[in-house]
Amino acid sequence: MITDKKRINEILDRGVVFQILPSKEALIEKLVAGDRLKIYIGADPTSSALHLSHAKNYMFLEELRQLGHEVIVLFGDFTARIGDPSDRTEARKQLTEKEVKENVKDWLKQIKPLLNFGDKKNPPKVLYNSKWLAKLCLKDVISLASNFTVQQMLERDMFQDRMKDQLPIHLHEFLYPLMQGYDSVAMNVDTELCGTDQTFNALVGRTLVKRLKSKDKFVIIVNLMENPKTGELMSKSKGTGVFLSSPANEMYGAILAQPDEMTKVLFINCTRVPLAEINSILKGAPKKAKMRAAFEIVKKIYGEVAAKKAENNFEKLFVNKELAGEIPELKLKEKKTTAIDLVIHSGVAKSKSEARRLVEQGAVEINGESKKGVYEVIELKGGETLKIGKKNFFRIKII
Repeated sequence: MITDKKRINEILDRGVVFQILPSKEALIEKLVAGDRLKIYIGADPTSSALHLSHAKNYMFLEELRQLGHEVIVLFGDFTARIGDPSDRTEARKQLTEKEVKENVKDWLKQIKPLLNFGDKKNPPKVLYNSKWLAKLCLKDVISLASNFTVQQMLERDMFQDRMKDQLPIHLHEFLYPLMQGYDSVAMNVDTELCGTDQTFNALVGRTLVKRLKSKDKFVIIVNLMENPKTGELMSKSKGTGVFLSSPANEMYGAILAQPDEMTKVLFINCTRVPLAEINSILKGAPKKAKMRAAFEIVKKIYGEVAAKKAENNFEKLFVNKELAGEIPELKLKEKKTTAIDLVIHSGVAKSKSEARRLVEQGAVEINGESKKGVYEVIELKGGETLKIGKKNFFRIKII
């Protein structure tokens, strides 16, 4: 166990943590005392789209693991089939067991660079809440429900908003926080790590642990990566953000496409560059600062070689003045397209055969990655750089 108070404070004070319940002081006391805590983060694999705001959670969990604590990555394969009502104006789509399993496979692949699953002494554990939730009988559910009132459930902001707008609240949505709360009991955890949008569910778990296990559960609430000017969040359900499944070049370009005000947010949450160094970097040119953030993040996911290659590609395209003037926007209505359709839509090619020839010659690149498949489906997010030939550059915009 690592109990160095300076190191512990560096982790907790970086700016990732929003709040600690019951108190930060009580948690630090436990950590410094050398008590080995069982800490978990839960996620419903409702989609395979993970972004940088997810990455920062697993990076933080890895730091706690490195202190010597037992950490658990919990997949809500059962609760995903109920549907979390958090921040929703309507009930979520209920997924099939097959859909959930496919999403879990993608999640594990994407978070592998962020947690040391290969550690032989103290590897992160991966658990699934269907292991205990599927065994609950009606008597158990009623017993859990008896710990809370309808009024407590209705205090949730999203339910208040729905009632005000006369939108339906489904009965099964009340069961969700009960099931998620019971996860803490079933695993007998000491600490839960969650985002601010999951505070209500985590507190339900804290109540159940106190009543059924007679102990206090810490809740470490981490911030959501929001734009400090607009308040916009990265969202897997809305398909907005910098996604972990993106190839290295595309990820680098997507980070550079973020607004300048997001650079500090990205540095603090998704890199481990010291805070004093970040402040110094941010005093320089905004583009250079963002390039450093992009390099550090891509290095974390794909390694230094891939990050350097992505950085060199950007410098070749932009810094060395190979682009003359502003890049024109190529507006698209659909996120899914093909290389040949992009060439035709750009107006670079006058005919389909000419467009096909350009694609087959490797003359079409998206964020520096060649697209030689004529009819390969390409999924865009907006903000990508499209290069056709040597001189034709466009910035993709989804309208």
